[in-house]
Amino acid sequence: MADSFLLSRVLLQFGEQAKNVIADLSAVAMTPDGSLWVGSDECVAVERLQRLESCVYGDHQVFQIGDFVELFDNESEIDIEALGYSEGYLWVIGSHSSKRKNPKGKDPQKDIQRLAKIKHDINRYLLARIPVIKGKLVKSCELSDGTELTAAALQKTKENNILIQALKEDEHIGPFLEIDLPSKDNGLDIEGMAVAGHRVFLGLRGPVLRGWAIILELELQEKKPGVLSFKSLGTDKLYHKHFLDLDGLGVRDLYFHDGDLLILAGPTMTLSGEQQIFRLKDVLNHGDDCIWHKDSDKLEVLFDIPLTLGSDFAEGMTLFPCLGYKDSLMVVYDRPAETRRVGTDAVFADVFRLPT
Repeated sequence: MADSFLLSRVLLQFGEQAKNVIADLSAVAMTPDGSLWVGSDECVAVERLQRLESCVYGDHQVFQIGDFVELFDNESEIDIEALGYSEGYLWVIGSHSSKRKNPKGKDPQKDIQRLAKIKHDINRYLLARIPVIKGKLVKSCELSDGTELTAAALQKTKENNILIQALKEDEHIGPFLEIDLPSKDNGLDIEGMAVAGHRVFLGLRGPVLRGWAIILELELQEKKPGVLSFKSLGTDKLYHKHFLDLDGLGVRDLYFHDGDLLILAGPTMTLSGEQQIFRLKDVLNHGDDCIWHKDSDKLEVLFDIPLTLGSDFAEGMTLFPCLGYKDSLMVVYDRPAETRRVGTDAVFADVFRLPT
């Protein structure tokens, strides 16, 4: 494992209309036009920033997800946990998780009661793709070669979507859904996503099974306008499972890099702890369910992300050319340290050099 090497920091300027977003950054993606897209786990929108000068991004614009795909309702949060880009589409995913209420610190008896309550925000069951053209999201468009791009979301059910319905029957994940275990209690929590064409890899922060993290591999197709469904993987399976030895950590984000899968890993529970970048090699050429040991030649630790107790929880990453290095990695943080903030509407992201 190489030591992390901080190349630079990038200032993300949001302006007054998104002063609260900087405290909850959970996802980031860069599109070929140079736009930087970020998501917050408290919103129902994605935020676009554009390059103003070297290592400074601003010109902030908000795009409401409900303007492009149908949400379950107009009230609950999506809990955006990952963004991805592939072949003209920006992909967005919610956590697909339930949550346990937090104590407020005012009334001990009420706080104890709150810890017994589990809440479901139905918009968390969102997996969608939206065409992106020159820094703008659109419902549909036709490219110069005649290809048509259309916004679409994974098929809904009355209470969630077809992914959750499939996972309820899964021998590994189903038991966690059956008892409705919340995300921060090692329940189901999708926090990472990487997309290659219509192959979608979903990284689970939880559950982690006896120290083994899980990545789900799906292939999706448009069932009808605006609706995505599973494409058969050649057997009766709707998805593959990859089990990974990430030192007991869960997945926080995923990114494809030269055919390999970069994995941002961090604690499953709500605590400060080790944060690492792993590489899973040649993942697109492996079918069926797989298990990846850390001492194999396919899975390796690249570097640790510096730990700041109580803040700077690494949540999202994207490739970001910097200082002549085309293979450098931007990382954004939930609950950023005060030293990372600039005023009330701007925050620094980190850029690390990837080991060769």
